[in-house]
Amino acid sequence: MKLLILLLFITTLYADIKEKMFTLYQNKEYEKVCTMGFDNLKRYKRDEEFVSLYAFACLNSDYIDRLAVPSAVLKFSEEARANAAYFSVILMQKKLLYHSLLDGYELSELKLPTTDYVLSKVFDLYAKLDKHKKRPFYLFEDPKDKKLTYKLYLAKDYRITKMVIEEFYDTMLIKRHIYW
Repeated sequence: MKLLILLLFITTLYADIKEKMFTLYQNKEYEKVCTMGFDNLKRYKRDEEFVSLYAFACLNSDYIDRLAVPSAVLKFSEEARANAAYFSVILMQKKLLYHSLLDGYELSELKLPTTDYVLSKVFDLYAKLDKHKKRPFYLFEDPKDKKLTYKLYLAKDYRITKMVIEEFYDTMLIKRHIYW
């Protein structure tokens, strides 16, 4: 009987965590969902809905490096594999773009899949530049919306150089993405 009560309690606790994460996600509190998912990932890494929710929250809060584990564990359903591929592409593009900006790695010859995520858009636009001299920043116009522009640059921190993408609509800054 005690085992049954304990099992019921654990099941309820698990449902509460997942439900709370989903509610926070719907309220666009992505950073909280990402943190909560990170804290509970070890326990629920076989639950592909949980892992996908965690990964999309991390993506929406620009914690791109946290996509590595979901990319590896999402494999049992078609939807999970599609999500894993999506996360893998974005993580790879982030790493390659950062490598290119810091070390001059040539991207123009690479033919990679793309996504609708802002980092992917900027990666594609940057890769089309071919060989070029390093610049302090790069400005790109969105091919689908001429009022939307992206500014790409490196910001030196006391510990690490960060890659920054700023999104502008007309001339108004609408979002700043910082990656390292």
